[in-house]
Amino acid sequence: MADADPGLIDDLVAANRILYDQGVVDGFGHVSGRHDKTPERFLLARSMAAGLVTAPDLMEFDLAGEPIDAQGRTPYLERFIHSEIYRAYPAVQAIVHSHSPAVIPFGVVATPLQPIFHMGSFLGLGVPVFAGGPATDMLIRTPALGEALAKSLGNAAVGLLRGHGNVVVGGSVKEAVFRAVYTEINARLQAEALRIGQGQVAFLNEAEAMASMATNQGQITRPWNLWKARALGRSD
Repeated sequence: MADADPGLIDDLVAANRILYDQGVVDGFGHVSGRHDKTPERFLLARSMAAGLVTAPDLMEFDLAGEPIDAQGRTPYLERFIHSEIYRAYPAVQAIVHSHSPAVIPFGVVATPLQPIFHMGSFLGLGVPVFAGGPATDMLIRTPALGEALAKSLGNAAVGLLRGHGNVVVGGSVKEAVFRAVYTEINARLQAEALRIGQGQVAFLNEAEAMASMATNQGQITRPWNLWKARALGRSD
């Protein structure tokens, strides 16, 4: 990773810590970033809890999901989520996979996850649900499953994995983290609105969602800086 932008490495370390601090991941879940100079490669931590990741834990992978130089480190079983999405979508620059707790129910019921407020506007792109098959352990542990998941994602920013979790993509590490955090918040708010509204909820319409998403594009660093300061335990 000697030629990777130090800023990308810093962002990935911060992203791991932020996602843990914000309750999106626990001991499981991971975040990656496409290599800034070699787009056929990506950076992802070794198999470990995201809240403990430091720069030396990051590994470089090719689009087959294989480490360039493992140095004895064990990769995540589900690295194929990342490799196959990067292979399928050149515009994707970062990916978060989590078992975000409030989101999981929407992968196993008929009620779709929809944008209930402006910060969840990216959900207006649609939220597909992927099911890997009737006889898997629910993990995306092969390139074939990763390819099928990537295909199901289409133009969406978020995809659900039935009985498992979700995947979030973005044009930067900061955007992917922003979307992952607000997917979890939107899911909590939607579940509560459905409860108190007895199923009657006024979601954002398509025009509102697209307009809000465009506005939010210019605001991503605002929560990022706050989340990073909190997650890394500093005020700068």
